[in-house]
Amino acid sequence: NSPIKSESAGAPHLRNSSSRWLHSMSSSDDWLEQSSKEVKPVVPRMPSAVLAISGASGARYGVRLLEQLCTAGWEVHLVVTSAGAINLDLECGITPEELAATNGALLEDNDNLAAKAASGSAKFDAYVICPASGTTMGKLANGISDNLVTRAGMVALKERRKLVVVPRETPYATVQLENMTRLSSWGVVVLPANPGFYNKPETIDDLVDFVVARILDQLDVEHELGQRWTGEEIHAAESANPDFTP
Repeated sequence: NSPIKSESAGAPHLRNSSSRWLHSMSSSDDWLEQSSKEVKPVVPRMPSAVLAISGASGARYGVRLLEQLCTAGWEVHLVVTSAGAINLDLECGITPEELAATNGALLEDNDNLAAKAASGSAKFDAYVICPASGTTMGKLANGISDNLVTRAGMVALKERRKLVVVPRETPYATVQLENMTRLSSWGVVVLPANPGFYNKPETIDDLVDFVVARILDQLDVEHELGQRWTGEEIHAAESANPDFTP
């Protein structure tokens, strides 16, 4: 038998192995090409917040905050308590439905404990109660979640998410101070609606904007409300008035 013939006899086996390898590589290339076609670009998620307006006076703060969040491109789920709706009408001449529609927010029923805001699996970047009544804060401080506002607040607490409460009551009862202290110790931002005057406010809107600006700062929302303290104000006052005493 010729050695050449023997090598020739083994050739089909080599050719088959080579063919299978080439087919495998081709299949891999096809899979990679198909996978690359199926990959979709990741769309950035719009920041979202639950904004609750409860029964304390100061509905105007909540209205202005909603305007600013929606203008900044946030998705806002608005919840208004029955007492909050009364104050919206009394102080701003607007209904919860009109407020939501005007700003493109989603109005949630405060009695609906099956709403998106009631679940910890529904991700929101922030929860704000503005204004926050003493009753609402008292419920949160004692683990009571009997409506959507308090349930959403409890979700923020249990999920360790940003929760800002904006009380406007004055003076405070001792029990209210204790409730706020308890909430603060749990990581809640207690931000009373106390406007400053160093920026020389001229209108009620200026006073409202001062407080809303502080809330937006807590949410890392860029804004142009009011003037920030620069540290040069006292020097400017001294230069303008030599008799000025800080």
